[in-house]
Amino acid sequence: MKKGVHPDNYRPVVFQDTNDNSTIITRSTAATDETITLDGVEYPLVKIHISSNSHPFFTGEERIVDIEGRVDKFKARQEAAKKAREARAAAKPKAKKQRTEAQKLGTNAKSERPRKAAEPKGPSEAKPAASVE
Repeated sequence: MKKGVHPDNYRPVVFQDTNDNSTIITRSTAATDETITLDGVEYPLVKIHISSNSHPFFTGEERIVDIEGRVDKFKARQEAAKKAREARAAAKPKAKKQRTEAQKLGTNAKSERPRKAAEPKGPSEAKPAASVE
């Protein structure tokens, strides 16, 4: 095996779940300044938010674990966006398109006379008379 390939700080480390304070001892290179004493031996301590002891997939429980407040931050952003939209809508009233009198009456704007209904132009467009035999 080559020398200098593997890390020098591969050692037993305690990972502690902050939800239920369960601990797992395993080997790791994770850097940490905290230590914990278990069974008279001092180990480096790494605190984690979710482990297999508290994750809903492994426990079968449906609960929200939100240590960092991500859900609250999201809801606050959504509420602020909604208020900003309402403020913009209130500050800028909608301009209604003004219709001319000719448009209201349904007349042609160029000739100022009422529009005619389309009439059939030739015998092919005329409705055939019902024949009685």
